[in-house]
Amino acid sequence: MNKIVFWAIGTLLFAAFSLSAHQQKTAISTVLFNPRTENIEIMHRFRVHDAEHAVKEIFGKDADIIDSKKTQQQFGDYVNQRFNLFDSDKQPLPLKMVGVELDGKFLWVYQETTQPTKLDNMTIRHNALRDLWPEQINTINVEGKGKLQTLTFADSVELLTLKFEH
Repeated sequence: MNKIVFWAIGTLLFAAFSLSAHQQKTAISTVLFNPRTENIEIMHRFRVHDAEHAVKEIFGKDADIIDSKKTQQQFGDYVNQRFNLFDSDKQPLPLKMVGVELDGKFLWVYQETTQPTKLDNMTIRHNALRDLWPEQINTINVEGKGKLQTLTFADSVELLTLKFEH
């Protein structure tokens, strides 16, 4: 009887530890209107664990997000293709890839573009990892142009628009 109890407790503990190591399927991004540079700077933060699973699915089983600069750059390009900003006239803003950085449990992807002279509103698309996992949630904080605004991409949401106060 004791062996069964110990086995059951061990199984439950293993399951609990396994759950904590699973993918979070969330990402946080910041869109910052930088008055000093007059650029819009974008910083995407992905959990390395999620990025590891993603690159294996996207680029093949040999992809290595931790030790391969090439894989990190490929992931950055992947994000760059799935994140878009549109101006008030719904025209895409040309985003430049600035770089990718591995920082502990997180992988950062950086982009930027010049701020348009007139911008009453902005529409954003953030589909990174959502093409792999429909349950992926991407949250964006928009700072530096009026009050902080937060957008959440979940379920079937493809585009979100925010308005700026004058």
